[in-house]
Amino acid sequence: MTAMAVVKGIPEGASVVIPRLFCRDVAAEIDFCKKTFDAEERVRRAGPDGTAAHALLTIGPAMIMIEAEWPGMATRAPKPDGSSPVVIYIYVEDVDATVERAMAEGAQVLFAVSNQFWGDRIGWVMDPSGHVWTIATRIEETTEEERKDRWSSALAQSDAGSASKSV
Repeated sequence: MTAMAVVKGIPEGASVVIPRLFCRDVAAEIDFCKKTFDAEERVRRAGPDGTAAHALLTIGPAMIMIEAEWPGMATRAPKPDGSSPVVIYIYVEDVDATVERAMAEGAQVLFAVSNQFWGDRIGWVMDPSGHVWTIATRIEETTEEERKDRWSSALAQSDAGSASKSV
């Protein structure tokens, strides 16, 4: 009788949360992630037709899966109109350069790169497959009190702008 190996519930080296992006063209999404985020391809598997159907990539220490739509499963690629209900927030060393690379790979800017009250500089892009990414670089360490004050000021300015438009 052989001893049964102990299996860990979470595989060694795996991210605990792994987003799965469903795409119509898996290979194109892999290329976008590699060229924009310097993603490293760890696994690529072909589907029945021989084209890429699954991939596991790493972006820094995080993992992301790229998947083909599967008939009979409730998995659909987003429409390329910015309406994806999921936005992936990704930290990079240089948000401006990363957004430029994303644009060079066919991404559409949904929100121009700008500084935010909590200390991040962010931009939103929609990749050619329709996935939405918030690309961020931390530019300032802020306290919770600073973030609350800045948020209150932003809301007050927003309310004042709305009130003046309705008069």
